[in-house]
Amino acid sequence: MDQINKVKSISIWIFIVPFISINTCLILITQFHDLFPNKEDVILSTFPYLDGGASISRTARPYPTWLIFKPAMFLTSYLLIKYWLLNKDIIQSFSANHKYINKIVFFGISSAIALTVHSIFLGIKFDNDLYKLFRRVIMLSFIIFEIVAQAYLVATFYSFRNKLNRYINIKFLNFKIILVSILIIVAIVCIPIVSLPGNNFMGLNLKFLKHALEWDYFLGVISFYLLTFFMWKKN
Repeated sequence: MDQINKVKSISIWIFIVPFISINTCLILITQFHDLFPNKEDVILSTFPYLDGGASISRTARPYPTWLIFKPAMFLTSYLLIKYWLLNKDIIQSFSANHKYINKIVFFGISSAIALTVHSIFLGIKFDNDLYKLFRRVIMLSFIIFEIVAQAYLVATFYSFRNKLNRYINIKFLNFKIILVSILIIVAIVCIPIVSLPGNNFMGLNLKFLKHALEWDYFLGVISFYLLTFFMWKKN
């Protein structure tokens, strides 16, 4: 199936493009300070996956890192739309009227649109509470739409997994189910806390926890597409 080959090809780029772009921004802002005209933007040293020393937006919004981040996110959004539409075709070839098809396409494309909107407004500063709330809602929408789309997709493939024996490595489908389950649990536990304004909760400073969760969660979300690459067999 040509769609399977295309999904396999696109999925690896959905992992590679954001992973490289975000970590390139991190390396530049922590190691190449001379590139930044505003020295207040530089970060001396951090490994945010563990210490939460900076948020993703903190590393990506200054000049020149946004020149890397924004085009990469626009490309990722485009690839995501292609990915979800190709998966729709794959599902229809095995189960023409599957009950989750429309939901997969809706939530998948909505996540791509939310990522695009977030990237557009990244770095634009308005000292307005409504604007700050808007940005927070857009980012949370991307996460929720993406996880819901992923959950529906793995549930759909699992529902007719016997028809897919020739095409997939079932072990990686199981890995995807485990990954999505972890992402859902973490989201249910952490999103109510992370979405709170400010960084204090019951006397605890949540700033570094929020940042570390952001980096690790984003890595988990894009790892779904890395598993997609390994799940589909070569035709």
